[in-house]
Amino acid sequence: MKKIILAILLIAPLTLSAQKFGHVNTQELFSQMPEVAQIRLKMDTIQGQYEAQLASMNEELQKKAQDYQAQAATMADAVKQIREQELQEMQQRIQLFYQTAEQDIQKKQQELLTPVHERMAKAIKAVGEREGYTYIFDSAAMVHIGPDAKDVMPEIKKELGIK
Repeated sequence: MKKIILAILLIAPLTLSAQKFGHVNTQELFSQMPEVAQIRLKMDTIQGQYEAQLASMNEELQKKAQDYQAQAATMADAVKQIREQELQEMQQRIQLFYQTAEQDIQKKQQELLTPVHERMAKAIKAVGEREGYTYIFDSAAMVHIGPDAKDVMPEIKKELGIK
């Protein structure tokens, strides 16, 4: 029994020292991927389209509200109620459009970015397996990075074809 314990005590430090640890700043790596710039341009275009539509809807609402205010003094009460209801309905449609647009933009952004995240994760895994790393940590989330941990960003960038 003493021999087994002694063997474990002698082998344990050797196995710990044989482990390789790496780190990479995934946020920085992600921002350097060429697809991200293309996605940003596409998302800016989509967002611009929604903003233009929303501005048009708001402009129409303002015009109708100004018309209503200008004519309110001479309108019959029944007509006033109908016009006020129309204005409220327009405002509700604008609010609904805004919420739907926000959801659509988030969904499209996630749809476009998911393959990029997956590609980055595959590259990190490939470098880790090829180079024999036990762990590759995200350096953006690390409190301390010791001198034995290697920055694997260059290898991962090479794997992704980023210069």
